[in-house]
Amino acid sequence: MTSRPQQVTRRTSVLRREAVVAAIPAAVAALLVAAGPAAAGPVGNSGVGDPYFPLAGNGGYDVRHYGLTLGYDPRSRHLDGTAVITARATERLTRFDLDLSGLKVTGVTVDHVKASYRRAGQELVITPRHAPRANQEFQVTVTYSGTPKPVTDPDGSPDGWIPTDDGAFVAGEPQGAMTWFPADNHPKDKASYDFAITVPEGTTAVANGVLRGQSTGHGRTTFRWRQSEPMASYLATATVGKFKVEQYTTADGLKVYNAVDPREASAAAPVLKKLPSVLAWESSVFGPYPFRAAGAIVDRAPDVGYALETQTRPLYDSAPDLSTLVHESAHQWFGDSVALTTWKDIWLNEGFATYAEWLYTEQHGGRSAQAAFDALYAKPAGNGLWAFAPADPGSGAHIFDTPVYSRGAMALQKLRTAVGDRTFLRILRSWATEHRSGHGTTAEFVRLSERLSGKDLHPLFHTWIGTAGKPSSP
Repeated sequence: MTSRPQQVTRRTSVLRREAVVAAIPAAVAALLVAAGPAAAGPVGNSGVGDPYFPLAGNGGYDVRHYGLTLGYDPRSRHLDGTAVITARATERLTRFDLDLSGLKVTGVTVDHVKASYRRAGQELVITPRHAPRANQEFQVTVTYSGTPKPVTDPDGSPDGWIPTDDGAFVAGEPQGAMTWFPADNHPKDKASYDFAITVPEGTTAVANGVLRGQSTGHGRTTFRWRQSEPMASYLATATVGKFKVEQYTTADGLKVYNAVDPREASAAAPVLKKLPSVLAWESSVFGPYPFRAAGAIVDRAPDVGYALETQTRPLYDSAPDLSTLVHESAHQWFGDSVALTTWKDIWLNEGFATYAEWLYTEQHGGRSAQAAFDALYAKPAGNGLWAFAPADPGSGAHIFDTPVYSRGAMALQKLRTAVGDRTFLRILRSWATEHRSGHGTTAEFVRLSERLSGKDLHPLFHTWIGTAGKPSSP
């Protein structure tokens, strides 16, 4: 993710600071599970245990696939939805939760049998008539409707389904997915997706993956998208608007779909023209591009203030600059394909994407990554850059603050100087390929770096990502 107030990218800007749900203590999660009539036997937890977002995700099952059928009217801002969720139970489930904020649920079935349900804050608590057994695959269908509303971070940034003057800018990091579909809303649980989005004729609906087709009738157009590779819920999008669409296939067979608000088209064109070369360069450095589709959504959403690495098709609130394009494209490897296990490891996303900017600039005739490091190190000890440890920002309030991005990138530059360019690039490539379509943790990255370099790197990582304060020497 990048934030660009007044066209300043997140690497130098005042950053998004927290999601509203971060303030909910873990104890509340337990209360929500206990609320209402008791169910006999095992129940899925209302969170996966993330220390920063205790209500995020749910226990007791693993989602395999989401089938989302949506209808949206930009004029009335009304959304009708049906979510068909295929999951595997990890224990016998007499009750389980999905994350859903707002919206009215009109029906729930489990394996085509009507189930009872209730709402408890962001939790949709479902009691099936027949409890799925451990290791059993089951299917949940939820019908819902209403006017989706974004959650608002304390710094004023919206997150989720964000209305625009011609549709909606749909960006879910960290918690916004639950504003438009019921989900196991934590990056720990990735799944494949199918989308069928119906909008008024003349309006375009853009989601993740490959466009499977579109059809128009009775003044409405339905767009069908498929995201086959596993995806975290916060990376899903269903952005709606009046867009100029460009489609092509690269020499490597990558299907590219760009959707650009006509008001941003002239400013976006020179940057989007570089997308194939940026992806080719990143593939040469990080390993093969992890998906079968690519592209961009360039909206005009002046109240948003950030871009997001929505999987296969990053989402920009206005025409991006080249550094932002490089950053969000790098996330396709670091953050999308290799996902977080907990939100405290966010530097594995943002520090890596920021370093990709530095490396791209260095290898395309600009200043070196070391010069970027030196400029940051020159900042005084009281600067916010040194305020907390990038590998554990302390709470959801700080996961998008400067240390996660800039000091995270500085740690990678220190790693590079410690192990040498050849080994460093091997580490980056191995991280992306060995964890492709999966997850990673800081501890795993440290172990990989030590294994490939043959060095004890714990002191380096402890200094640069594990502690607050300005290191005594660069």
